[in-house]
Amino acid sequence: MANASKLAFSTFATLEKGILVVFCEEGLKFGPATRKALTPTGDLVQRAAQADRFTGKSGTSLDIVAPSGLPVVRLVVLGVGKADKLEAQDLVKLGGVAMGKIPTRAEEATIFVEFSSSSLKPEDVAEIALGTQLRAYTFDRYKTKRREGEEAPAGTEITFAVSNPTATEKAWTREREPVAQGVIMARDLINEPANVLFPDAFARRAALLKKLGVAVEVLDVPAMKKLGMNALLGVGQGSRKDSRVVIMRWYGGKKSEAPIAFIGKGVTFDTGGVSIKPAAGMEDMKGDMAGAACVVGLMHALAARKAKVNAVGAIGIVENMADGNAQRPGDIVKTMNGQTIEIINTDAEGRLVLADVLHYVNTRHKPKFMIDLATLTGAIIVALGQEYAGMFSNDDKLCERLTKAGMATMERVWRMPLGPEYDKQIDSKFADMKNTGGRFGGSITAAQLLARFVDKTPWVHLDIAGTALGSPQNDINKSWSSGWGVRLLNQLVADHYER
Repeated sequence: MANASKLAFSTFATLEKGILVVFCEEGLKFGPATRKALTPTGDLVQRAAQADRFTGKSGTSLDIVAPSGLPVVRLVVLGVGKADKLEAQDLVKLGGVAMGKIPTRAEEATIFVEFSSSSLKPEDVAEIALGTQLRAYTFDRYKTKRREGEEAPAGTEITFAVSNPTATEKAWTREREPVAQGVIMARDLINEPANVLFPDAFARRAALLKKLGVAVEVLDVPAMKKLGMNALLGVGQGSRKDSRVVIMRWYGGKKSEAPIAFIGKGVTFDTGGVSIKPAAGMEDMKGDMAGAACVVGLMHALAARKAKVNAVGAIGIVENMADGNAQRPGDIVKTMNGQTIEIINTDAEGRLVLADVLHYVNTRHKPKFMIDLATLTGAIIVALGQEYAGMFSNDDKLCERLTKAGMATMERVWRMPLGPEYDKQIDSKFADMKNTGGRFGGSITAAQLLARFVDKTPWVHLDIAGTALGSPQNDINKSWSSGWGVRLLNQLVADHYER
């Protein structure tokens, strides 16, 4: 995986070197261990705070280089406002802010994790640690030349000073570290160039989950032809890289219990095919497999934390290329469930991939529900920007649960409409449907097509085109890819589906 910090947990102890980060509540209030650690500095912090008008308000900080009386090279005081008001997502963000104050080249740092007005549970500290790991992520493995004197970052050693290090480390390793690893795995997959991560290579990466006890099955082209997955195969027929479908199964629940299912669109590169995209920005289409990357990262998180749930992850992996053998506008394909689709635009390819995989999962695994994720339409970015993913569903309860999970993780979703009124836009003169409904309501008509392949199974489609790549920079992500969706879906599972 890409660079990340190395974490350790200890009691509040004597400082030796490196960087010290402490938390301060509004009114310049510190926890008891922090006050004791800062005693050798005398009134240095108070004087610096007065000079900088720092009072401990949330989002503010005080940076003191070579603080007198301490052996550390830098003291960072982070304002947290009123600590008793902080929720889990605030703690994750706080961890990211703390990591952002530690220089990249720092070899080690200590974070005193305590507040003056409220105690922190081990689970709370684990949330802060999660934030540091997500903020520390970088993807620079292909850089061979650096500025003079610059070395590749090896990862800062972060020590969390806490009141109960044993319990805190358990909370981290059992619950939050697997989630951090899942997000980082998704980010790595999305950031990889398409000449490295083509369909078969992606399938091999997913197969590494076997080490965690995940059963992995890979369907090659002959297997998909036998199943009748002609919609998916049509997308990839112009590429020299053969398509793949990967089925990942984690069974941590009762053997008799039906699984929950997650399906991801995995277009490792999307030229648009014959309906070729404009050249400007096409390099970003290496990330058109972000939905599949999320599913792999989620399955890693569930298996690594030994989630007590039965879960299936399925990804359709293709490369959409312009070639003499490529699919053409006007072609008609027969899907696995027997319905036919007229191809109007070969750049409306993700729904073709998902149609076959949704039907396969629904009929073979008979899940309680299905959630698919896809960088499906530019229309959803026009509608929602990059702050919310579009959510389309046939089930109100599932939507409500996802909305709450989104607020808890700040990977937010916004429900969009579905309805028979939109079906006329994808009606075809020559087939059961066409693969695009035109300019108006583009993300809705795409979801309307997918709805024809889920029958009565509770289902949610998440259009993540705006949230998963080219991600807005924030306190826990400085990467082009955010790994969006792993934390959201892990929260959903943890809140409602583990026995």
